[in-house]
Amino acid sequence: MGLVRTALFNWAFARHHQGTLVFRIEDTDAARDSEESYEQLLDSMRWLGFDWDEGPEVGGPHAPYRQSQRMDIYADVAHKLLDGGYAYHCYCSQEELDSRREAARAAGKPSGYDGHCRDLSAEQVERYRAEGRQPIVRFRMPDETITFDDLVRGELTFTPENVPDYGIVRANGAPLYTLVNPVDDALMDITHVLRGEDLLSSTPRQIALYKALTELGIAKRTPAFGHLPYVMGEGNKKLSKRDPQSSLNLYRERGFLPEGLLNYLSLLGWSLSADQDIFTVEEMVAAFEISDVNPNPARFDLKKCEAINADHIRLLDVQEFTERCRTWLKAPFAPWAPEAFDEAKWEAIAPHAQTRLKVLSEITENVDFLFLPEPVFDEASWTKAMKEGSDALLRTAREKLESADWTSAESLKEAVLAAGEVHGLKLGKAQAPVRVAVTGRTVGLPLFESLEVLGKEKTLARVDAALARLAA
Repeated sequence: MGLVRTALFNWAFARHHQGTLVFRIEDTDAARDSEESYEQLLDSMRWLGFDWDEGPEVGGPHAPYRQSQRMDIYADVAHKLLDGGYAYHCYCSQEELDSRREAARAAGKPSGYDGHCRDLSAEQVERYRAEGRQPIVRFRMPDETITFDDLVRGELTFTPENVPDYGIVRANGAPLYTLVNPVDDALMDITHVLRGEDLLSSTPRQIALYKALTELGIAKRTPAFGHLPYVMGEGNKKLSKRDPQSSLNLYRERGFLPEGLLNYLSLLGWSLSADQDIFTVEEMVAAFEISDVNPNPARFDLKKCEAINADHIRLLDVQEFTERCRTWLKAPFAPWAPEAFDEAKWEAIAPHAQTRLKVLSEITENVDFLFLPEPVFDEASWTKAMKEGSDALLRTAREKLESADWTSAESLKEAVLAAGEVHGLKLGKAQAPVRVAVTGRTVGLPLFESLEVLGKEKTLARVDAALARLAA
């Protein structure tokens, strides 16, 4: 979800300023990335409604846009950095690095890389090679303070002792994120980068690298950076990929609308106005300025996310609502046989269901009474509704319903109201046993509209079945 929020802010920023949005695939980790994950990422972007001006499927002047297809480019740049003295080979083993870092911490000094291999002699290099050591490539950080204006956080300063030399190419020749992203930014002429706060510590390193790339004639500029606030989960901890509520697929499967989800995510660090929480993505794009983003962490609130999604469900045209629900009205979500589904009944009940849902997947249990041969009883609901005297009430309600006008929900309401009056009950108490007898639940869609759609024959048959159960 944090990734989606970041993509949303980039997309809104580019669209607000009529800029060019570049969609790049970071797939240099062969152990983690696959063709399946690539296709899932594209599918997620399309589902969310994002479009891009350069990238997969649309192409562009800086193709290819998958980093796994740009390895020769990264290798070439790494060689130029080495030849220009901006980078060097580091032969330190992991054990040596850990030992020196521990000693630095014990002495109260910064524990980053100590520059051990910065200026090795030819003899030292030869000795390391003779030992069979395979070096990584490290970027040589300049001995100077780095200051930049963050688009979200204002002016930030990093001193040299806090930004040590860092690796850009692994010992096996694989380029690291710290190299490939700045190189791609340079070659794709990126002007603005909006990304998560967790990457802030790498920014001064990349700024130094952009300077080197500019001096080598590879980059034209250093992009402007904006670091977006953390999204916090339960216990005010950063929402991580391992948290169940962080997965976009979870929200798709539950039936969140893309527009509802994006509306809520936009509120995690930004707002359209102080008194308006519900808005369209078009309204967001028209108003979005990166300078308005709050740098403080934002807490993910699932209940508020659901409430905003419910508002967007109610904003749908009824026909659009009926179409968007269809995924949950058939296998594997629907418990009824495919041939039991009745299109006319669905279209009749849809307007009443639309006002009751937080997510589209709730439609299944709300309308199952229409398409199942008999209701699925929630035993707790049965016990709660069928109190002493419920059998007498149901018999009276059946009698009143028998003579009611079944083309009018209001007439059915009057019938149950009249039955309640016979037994000294108000409508709320009188309708509870009828609802459970017909739908199996104590809560659900508007009862009398539901009875009208279900029809007289099935309704009375279910009341009879409930009376038989009570008698038993």
